[in-house]
Amino acid sequence: MAIKVTVWHEFRHEKTHERVLEIYPGGMHACIRDFLSDCEDMEVHIVTLDDPDQGLPDSVLNDTDVLLWWGHMAHSEVKDELVERVKNRVYNDGMGFLPIHSAHHSKPFRAILGTTGNLAWGRDQKAIVWNLNPTHPIAAGIPQHFELFEELYAEPFFIPKPDDLIFGTWYEDGNILRGGCTFTRGLGKIFYFHPGHEFCESLHNPYVQQIIKNAIRWAAPTKIGEGMENKCIHQTEAIVR
Repeated sequence: MAIKVTVWHEFRHEKTHERVLEIYPGGMHACIRDFLSDCEDMEVHIVTLDDPDQGLPDSVLNDTDVLLWWGHMAHSEVKDELVERVKNRVYNDGMGFLPIHSAHHSKPFRAILGTTGNLAWGRDQKAIVWNLNPTHPIAAGIPQHFELFEELYAEPFFIPKPDDLIFGTWYEDGNILRGGCTFTRGLGKIFYFHPGHEFCESLHNPYVQQIIKNAIRWAAPTKIGEGMENKCIHQTEAIVR
């Protein structure tokens, strides 16, 4: 059964900055949808802040296995009621949550992890993303390191201690960031990944795309007890024999 992925995008910068639209024709959410389209195990739906119900009525949110979230200039416009519904889907229903780039300051990220999400930032520059945990499923197919041109996001990054630190990023200014981290809250799995500045081309990078694909598969909910009935039958048969 396909993983039902919803890509939520603020979709404001593309409407006011020609350069952003040049990099991401149709919007950053459309770019993500397009590179996920070759995944036969995913069914992708894109929504935006200005859609009815801010893109996530119950009919959409309750039918989402993994929610990708990108926001920046309009965090405050996201309704608290929606944030609570997203949090409940993660905690109680096991929906995966993938906040990307400036979603570290989004209301859902803060509510789900109980953090300010504050960090240091600076100019766009050369960045090297280091694969610190190559045996993790999210790091599958990713080399020891790869380069990006990205907005500087740096420590101190006010997040809870990650379950797994998968990627760390070094910037040419000398700063570092815990840029690829996993968390578990309730039944849900969360992966924060820092690339995705609207004025950079990071979402076109094949390694960034592969990491997002890997993270979706990792974060997809697992039904409680799935496969246990057959397993128990086999174990019982083994004991009888």
